[in-house]
Amino acid sequence: MKLSEIKNHLQNLETIAFQLPNGKLVPAHFHVTEVGKITKDFIDCGGKVRQENVINFQLWEERDYNHRLHPEKLLKIIELSEKRFQFDDLEIEVEYQGEVTIGKYNLDFDGTNFLLTPKITACLALDACGIPKPVIKVAQAVSSCCNPSSGCC
Repeated sequence: MKLSEIKNHLQNLETIAFQLPNGKLVPAHFHVTEVGKITKDFIDCGGKVRQENVINFQLWEERDYNHRLHPEKLLKIIELSEKRFQFDDLEIEVEYQGEVTIGKYNLDFDGTNFLLTPKITACLALDACGIPKPVIKVAQAVSSCCNPSSGCC
């Protein structure tokens, strides 16, 4: 989800809820402790220089059970960040504390909840690494019905 998309969704919501990949909701007393831009400069295993840019939201929860972040407040935080950092309309990455370490998630929306969806790793230089690309075989359909002399065509 891009920054413009979350802003549009927030304008139509009365409450904010984030749902983890396992279906559980992030507790309602969460805070958005950071909104920022993360730039990652790197070289892939094939030697190609790359750069990734994302808008990062960090969700945090503590024992502040009376706290509720409302959509208009999150919009204000985003707008302050945009003014300060002049964000492009980038994809959003969400960080949330897991059982052992911080998890990073992509963001989606189901009409009610923001969905924290899994991020996966991948080789960006399959050809350079010698890893074969998956071969997709197309099965030939042979059927007597499809035979031009069968009379059904």
